[in-house]
Amino acid sequence: MAEFVSQYGVLIVSLVLAGMTAGLAAGLFGIGGGAIIVPVLYFLFTALGYGETAMHVAVATSLATIILTSMRSVMAHNRRGAVDWAIIRGWAPWIMLGAILGQLIAGFVSKDALTFFFGAMLLILAMQLYFGRPTWKLADDLPKGTPRIGLGGVLGALSAIMGIGGGTFGVSLMTVCGRPIHQAVATAAGFGVAIGFPGAMMAVANGIGKEGLPPFSIGHVNAPAFLLISTFTVTMAPLGAALAHKLDAALLRKLFGILLVVVSARMIWKTIAG
Repeated sequence: MAEFVSQYGVLIVSLVLAGMTAGLAAGLFGIGGGAIIVPVLYFLFTALGYGETAMHVAVATSLATIILTSMRSVMAHNRRGAVDWAIIRGWAPWIMLGAILGQLIAGFVSKDALTFFFGAMLLILAMQLYFGRPTWKLADDLPKGTPRIGLGGVLGALSAIMGIGGGTFGVSLMTVCGRPIHQAVATAAGFGVAIGFPGAMMAVANGIGKEGLPPFSIGHVNAPAFLLISTFTVTMAPLGAALAHKLDAALLRKLFGILLVVVSARMIWKTIAG
């Protein structure tokens, strides 16, 4: 027992903390938690000696955890009447197609390219969190027809490549298209299922037979990390959703944005410096 704790204690504690924080973030900001889960898993698996597959496994495992987190978060928001299900029904098919395409692309790119891409997109997300304003508006409502197909596909593809929930881009999209911030957060939380499920299934297929994967991995999805993180994200997501309706999250968004800048800078530097 002592040997097990000594060998895996830091990993377990890190995964638990990541799951709790990601769950809170999913409910509070509608970001799906992947912005936290992916870097944590990437650095952990790299430290354990699985650097060649660490980023692909981190992204895939994050996508799998987002399925349950998103379901729990959107149900919590729905109890407060904040979810626009018509948006989810209209956008989900195109987001799913985009997620499949995104993971197909991710399966063929190198670990450094995937890490750099994640770090760069995370930096953009951090800037949006810090400088973005819910009052910014570019349209009176969300687009339909061909623009919806294109935007939904891009949203799903980018999210699946990064291993993040649709809220990361979905909240920004809905607020600039005239939707109230609370409705945007609540509805975008539902995009996570449309991204996580097809993305995770494709990631499993991509990783079958690959060498250098962490123990107990199913394709690129690591089962122990998925189970442990999911337990705590599902538990904490409703609390985050409750806080989103009670608190002015402006300061928290800025602090979270600063944290993401540090994380993204470290990931980008790691790919550049080798």
